[in-house]
Amino acid sequence: MRTYFPMILGLLLTACNTPGPHFRGLPATRVTVDGSTFDVRVRDRLAEALRVNPEYAPRFGPIRGRAAVAMQKVSGCKVTEVRGDQALATGLLDCGNGPPRVTMRPGSAYACTPVAALGSETEYECDPI
Repeated sequence: MRTYFPMILGLLLTACNTPGPHFRGLPATRVTVDGSTFDVRVRDRLAEALRVNPEYAPRFGPIRGRAAVAMQKVSGCKVTEVRGDQALATGLLDCGNGPPRVTMRPGSAYACTPVAALGSETEYECDPI
């Protein structure tokens, strides 16, 4: 039994950072928004933001907004709805008439900081890290 414990623990830990079935095999773009770090993947009119950093008891409300910013920055599309939970969020994209315009290089990492508040929307600028 003791010989199986490290193997079981390893399998459980590797499952913590696994994309959903629709996004498997796609490279992730790592984006940090207001202290939350996400691996973002885009396929068709959907985006997935998988939170990869530890945060103490986050509520989905603030995480939802940060995930939406990350998905919008990576896809180049407006995020119309975010579903999911604190760890894994899926966004519905409105890209107009064309496909998503991926604006950040997959496999890279970016940090997004707020630069201006326009009405109820905050504008973010993202730089490679």
